[in-house]
Amino acid sequence: MKIAAVATVFPPHWYEQSTLTEYLVAAFGAEPRFAERLRSLHANTGVQGRHLILPLEAYGELTDFTRCNAAWLQGALDLGEQACRAALARADLEPADVDIVFFATVTGLASPSVEARLIQRLGMRADCKRVPIFGLGCVAGAAAVARAADYVKSYPDGVALVLTVELCSLTLQREDRSVANLVSTGLFGDGAAAAVVVGAGRRKEGPEVLATRSVFYPETERMMGWDTGSFGFRIVLSAEVPTVARERVPGDVDDFLRDLGRSRADIARWIAHPGGPKVLQALQEGLGLHRADLECSWQCLRRVGNLSSVSVLMILEETMQKNPGRRSDLGLMVAMGPGFCSELLLLRW
Repeated sequence: MKIAAVATVFPPHWYEQSTLTEYLVAAFGAEPRFAERLRSLHANTGVQGRHLILPLEAYGELTDFTRCNAAWLQGALDLGEQACRAALARADLEPADVDIVFFATVTGLASPSVEARLIQRLGMRADCKRVPIFGLGCVAGAAAVARAADYVKSYPDGVALVLTVELCSLTLQREDRSVANLVSTGLFGDGAAAAVVVGAGRRKEGPEVLATRSVFYPETERMMGWDTGSFGFRIVLSAEVPTVARERVPGDVDDFLRDLGRSRADIARWIAHPGGPKVLQALQEGLGLHRADLECSWQCLRRVGNLSSVSVLMILEETMQKNPGRRSDLGLMVAMGPGFCSELLLLRW
């Protein structure tokens, strides 16, 4: 089971963080004290800039969930097509080679879902299987790759395509002045990523998926997710997420590796979803890592913000391209998301 290729794509509109912050100060109609608080929260994210699916001036026209979701669907189709074509081309495969598509998002709704609308657009076979995933949030990129690996393990000649699209900017809630929302408006960006996972019969290059594990944390439903209504998606984000990253995830990593006869010392490459600076720092400390071990995650957070399910695939892509390392190096992909839960994948180069 190998990850033959990964491709990340972004909308053409990129803005510096300071530009986005001042736009939001005006959008919230903020008095001076609130404005300073918003500026401070945004500065502390460590994000330099983010991509948006629409030009900044267009967001004032999104006055209800219907308009936001329509913009999401169009953007998801366009970015999703680009990501799929790029990943398949890198894997030297055609859309007609794909046997199953796993599509993940948490920022919009569609039925038929996005991957169904892309089948004909991309030229996939009519018997291509589809698995749309909604609700896993930031963990979905890792989880979808894990489920794709499960599939090709059973079908060694199979080709699985993973697509994640997150247009976080379209979930903006101008009436919500909670700390969680203010932080999220400074942290999340837009993008899409696709990964091609193949079975042993395909003989492709790329990191091998050796094992996967899902971990669910009971009584944590209000730690991360959405409240939904006529207003769309309103973020739920607990200040306890860094604590889980520091105190729970390292033990789960150790249990996972121990069951495979491995330990943290065996891991040469860490592919970690960046979350935010506090979450990433907590994960780094909990795992006993140096900043250099997670430098790719820090850089991605700084350049484009948190892309939800897309981020961990972007980090995997950059690791594959910029850090070829030694053959047989082990890597660990780790992400967390609503549930609250984590997903772990052991990879071998």
